[in-house]
Amino acid sequence: MRNSFKVAKWEIKRNMMNKSFIISLLITPVLFMFFFFVPQLFSGGDESKEIDVFISDELGVLGDVKAIIEVQDVNWKIHSTDSSEPEMQKQIADSERTVYIPLSEKTLDQGTIDIYMSEDVEESFIHEAYILEAPLRQLQIDRLGLSEEQKNMIAKGISVNQAQFDKSIENNEGVEDEGDPLKRVIPGAFAGIVLFSIVMTGMMIFTSASQEKKDKVAEIILSSVTPGELMQGKIIGYFVLGITQVVVWLAVGLPVVAWKLELPLMKYLLVPETLLLLVLAVSGYLLFSAIFVAIGATVEDMAATSNFQGIVMMLPFLPLIFIGPILADPSGIIAKIGSFIPITSPAVWIMRLSILDDWPWIEIVISLFILFATIWLMMKAAGKVFKIGILMYGKNASVKEIWKWLWA
Repeated sequence: MRNSFKVAKWEIKRNMMNKSFIISLLITPVLFMFFFFVPQLFSGGDESKEIDVFISDELGVLGDVKAIIEVQDVNWKIHSTDSSEPEMQKQIADSERTVYIPLSEKTLDQGTIDIYMSEDVEESFIHEAYILEAPLRQLQIDRLGLSEEQKNMIAKGISVNQAQFDKSIENNEGVEDEGDPLKRVIPGAFAGIVLFSIVMTGMMIFTSASQEKKDKVAEIILSSVTPGELMQGKIIGYFVLGITQVVVWLAVGLPVVAWKLELPLMKYLLVPETLLLLVLAVSGYLLFSAIFVAIGATVEDMAATSNFQGIVMMLPFLPLIFIGPILADPSGIIAKIGSFIPITSPAVWIMRLSILDDWPWIEIVISLFILFATIWLMMKAAGKVFKIGILMYGKNASVKEIWKWLWA
């Protein structure tokens, strides 16, 4: 195992000094920041500017309106005005980001709030203006001469609420936690990023093994280590490279997302469920890395096998075919089938567990047993293929030859 770590150290050092890896490591956070902030600069510049809202208050509700505006997430700057509607219409025509709202007896009688906006004010302002309904509705109720009990009953209104089954009320604290979808989604998204990142880095094993074989570097390396140690070292080395990318990317991305969305991300990530999701992510890497390193050792000419290489690189993306059925029914037959197929199992489980309220632990345990057994078998098979294939020169190995190596 010591030699395997030496190979891993060599792979890490070699790739860390590689310009393409450094560029990928650094450019990804830059692109993330670019696509996160730049669109807001183009689309959100005007939205960040306050809208001057002139209110002609004949009903005496301006104080109530200002109190509501202070607690609402609207970008209004309230002004009181005595100008008539024709005067304000003329003023608005020559102004920017300006709105005029007359609150008069006509407003109460017709039950309609007339709003005059300059051309650069978004139509979404109309939806924001519904916050004016509350003080006007209260004024209408006050003028009806009702008792306090009648006023309270009318003001309370009728609300619609989804009732809970008795079994979910047994533990109020548990219901509150399960009702928060972010508790499942954020750890799932985190594990998905880890899986994607380390598998993408693991794809480099395919190119590395093939290139060393073509350049006959493998002969020199194998004079000091065994083929098994070389294969293990590559898998460990590229795993560390993938984790390095994840750490750098998340170190940039998590604080930005937490700040922008105002979410306590660490609260959602530091839970036991995250550990299981990370185990699934690492298992996916081990499975695919064994496939990549074995096939890479059988390829002599990368240019001649570009189509075959493309097929191999598509293997990690097979779980995408299950996205539709999983989103429609995470407990359905299609989702369950994908959960027990080793190649799709890690990604499918990450998607399912990000949606399901109650985790099917029996299915998870059975699936993990199948996945770990497959990884062990694939590692053994990859070791045999790698041992013979890495030293076979002159041609690409056929499927028939690889099959013979497995049973040798």
